[in-house]
Amino acid sequence: MSEARTSERDGPSEQATRRAFLRGAGVTIGLPWLESLASAASGAPAAPPKRFAALFMGCGVNPDGWWAKGSGAAIELGPCLEPLAPLKAKINVVTGLFNQHALGVGIHPGQTGNILSGAALQRGAELKGGVSIDQTLAQRLGDETDQPSMVLGCEQPITGYHETNFSMAYSSHISWQSATSPMPMEVYPSLAFDSLFDNRGSKRNQSILDRVREEASRLRKRVGAGDRAKLDEYLTSVREVERRVVPMRKDKDAGQARAGKEGRRPLTMPRPENGLPEDIREHMRLMCDLVALGFQADKTRIATLLLCRDISGLFYPFLDVKTAHHGASHDDRSEAYERVTRFYVGQFAYLAARLDAMPEGAGSVLDNTCLLFLNSLFSGTRHDATKLPVLLAGGLGGSLKTGRVLDYQAAGDDHRKLCSLYLGIMERMGVALDHFGDADTRLAGL
Repeated sequence: MSEARTSERDGPSEQATRRAFLRGAGVTIGLPWLESLASAASGAPAAPPKRFAALFMGCGVNPDGWWAKGSGAAIELGPCLEPLAPLKAKINVVTGLFNQHALGVGIHPGQTGNILSGAALQRGAELKGGVSIDQTLAQRLGDETDQPSMVLGCEQPITGYHETNFSMAYSSHISWQSATSPMPMEVYPSLAFDSLFDNRGSKRNQSILDRVREEASRLRKRVGAGDRAKLDEYLTSVREVERRVVPMRKDKDAGQARAGKEGRRPLTMPRPENGLPEDIREHMRLMCDLVALGFQADKTRIATLLLCRDISGLFYPFLDVKTAHHGASHDDRSEAYERVTRFYVGQFAYLAARLDAMPEGAGSVLDNTCLLFLNSLFSGTRHDATKLPVLLAGGLGGSLKTGRVLDYQAAGDDHRKLCSLYLGIMERMGVALDHFGDADTRLAGL
């Protein structure tokens, strides 16, 4: 077992951020936050790291079923939010926030490309927007982990231009590393898995846990009983994800081969011919599991997951929905689109529950995380972005109060900016900025 070197900017109080690894032939497995190792590194009890992840659903929600009232464990949740019922005390339901630069620009791309930046977008061939909150955090905190951020997606990007003359890149990406460039988004679970564990070389198809078995055995003898249980749970989770990823690696390779024969890029082909999982449910769950493992192992502390893009073409036969996502959103008050909305909230709830089941310090990984769920529209039928559906889960190490319904609809435009929420989240993670996007004040009451 070996430890990563600390950042040069770290002082003695930061030594507990040093991370432990298990290494084998062509693989490196980051370990969860183990109190015995962290305390030994610092000479004192160490605080777990704080983390941030954003999950995105495009084309609006079912407005009739998206509501909440009350507080704490007694919060009442509308039909669309029911999957969050077991986590009532650890969520915040936020209504009334908006992006100023997403209004008056036409529908879809101009309402989506700045969802995490709040920047004004440029029409035409040249992309121009702003750096998203996840990449702002990654640029300032990313050197504390091996991977500054994870940028994942469950639907491939599309190219071309919308009728509003905005590039479809704005509809396809929520994470932006600069004003003119989105972050490359990984849509293949097998490649995301390999990146997470530095899995490479000729032994890539061999179990990564088999390759680190001896080091894992030695580590179990060094740590206390509580950390041994945590380590065993983590390695079991890795094994389960690996078991599901292996067949998808074969599908990806087959998809690349098919695309090569046709002289096409794989992502220009429909699933599953392009090698993406045919069942979107398994795809989304795997990507959520990879975010969870990335956070648990402290491989990264920043992530985005585009569950579906704006103007999505995903189908949901398992929900008895006859039309594709975008078409279904144009009848957003229907029972069918209520089921679609609840399904996406279910993915957010699944990731939150996974993190909450991971013990860390005096609480769980979720307690040290801020998960954000958002959509660029409230109503897909009306393409309404004057208020946005926003969910938060996790308490960021006690710095973010949970179990609340926060309504900013009547607060006035200067006091209900989405970017004010971002300023508040970033400050709680140690990144204090004077302004971000269209905001220069923190969201009141957060």
